[in-house]
Amino acid sequence: MKGDACAAPLAPFRIRNYRFLWPSDLLTSWAFEMEAQVLGWYIVVETGSVVLLTLLASLTYVGTLIAPLFGVIGDRIGHRDLLGLMRASYAVCSGVLMLLALTHRLTPTVVIVTVAIMGMVRPSDLGVRGALVADIMPPELLVGAISVSRTTMDTARIAGALTGTGLFALLGIGPAYVAVVALYLAATALTFCVVGPPNPHLSAPGADAGLPRSPLRDLKEGVAYIRGMPRMQAALSIAFITNLTAYPTTNGLLPYVAREIYGTDQTGLGYISASFAAGSLIGAIVLMLAGNGVRMARLLIGTSMAWYVMLLAFAQMQTLRAGMACLVLTGIAQGMSMILVTVILMRGASAHIRGRVMGVRMMVIYGLPLGLLVAGSLIDRIGFVATSTLYAGSGLVLMAVIALRWRADLWPVHAPANAR
Repeated sequence: MKGDACAAPLAPFRIRNYRFLWPSDLLTSWAFEMEAQVLGWYIVVETGSVVLLTLLASLTYVGTLIAPLFGVIGDRIGHRDLLGLMRASYAVCSGVLMLLALTHRLTPTVVIVTVAIMGMVRPSDLGVRGALVADIMPPELLVGAISVSRTTMDTARIAGALTGTGLFALLGIGPAYVAVVALYLAATALTFCVVGPPNPHLSAPGADAGLPRSPLRDLKEGVAYIRGMPRMQAALSIAFITNLTAYPTTNGLLPYVAREIYGTDQTGLGYISASFAAGSLIGAIVLMLAGNGVRMARLLIGTSMAWYVMLLAFAQMQTLRAGMACLVLTGIAQGMSMILVTVILMRGASAHIRGRVMGVRMMVIYGLPLGLLVAGSLIDRIGFVATSTLYAGSGLVLMAVIALRWRADLWPVHAPANAR
């Protein structure tokens, strides 16, 4: 029994496809984080504008509005093929920035335009990889596999944040981008090593009925499917509110916090980013070890509220060490919350519609660029502390509203969302 418990976190790696997908996700997440830290610091140093910083971070998520279409495409051509093509596009766009940086022709305008182009595709990466994990994993390993997959983002944020800012400080933006492009290329190759499962779209109910299929009809089917699942509606509502009011503080504003609040440099930025990621990694490991032994919906409510409580505390921190400690606790709650959202969605979704469900999941990330843009304007007017406090307080109230609105689907032990 003890040996089984110790082996449980590694059980997903018994699946050959997962042994290729996991390192591909790891390298992609590492490249994402390195790129975000390098470009965020570049914009802060070159322009000194918090508005441009929040604009840059917002453009990374501009593609959330079309994420459901990526879900439709994934359900049609296969999630493996779509994910490989997406990661190849990251390498191309980053290669352009690398060449411009190495030839000293990089400008803030070029950075913003290129990030906007990449932002049309990147927000769907997490959703497509989540659907692919659900495709290749047995149901009994799904919670563990999604938790382990989440660690790729968290470990990458730790290592990517420290490596990206460290390379930038040591060698400059050009050599830092050489590493980013190399990571994207390796991730693309590993993705195509995954053997794609049979196209679930072909086995969908009614697929052989001779009815014409269109992307719009597929998208409507996905939305209708979610509307018939209250637990999915609740999970998506939590995802939207947290992206609108919680993520802006830690996914876009940390370069400003490092420079203006804590008075530190690139290295300090790497430390505070890594602190948040370390907490998120701890949260993922806890769920990975727990497996199916927790009441998913109940825990989602608790961790989401704890997330906001810790953000309220972080808004008051005025020293680097205190801020780092608070971000570790914030990350634990955040990491657990987002894994639980994905598990609840994937547990309730049939194979033929997973891409569309995760596409809608990615669309709600649009709350993040909206929250970032508003935060940038508010910080100029009332300051970071007041803005962060307002965001965290509002989010806490909205979490309570969601818990009450869907309490019959989220709280009872016998509810499907709490099934073990």
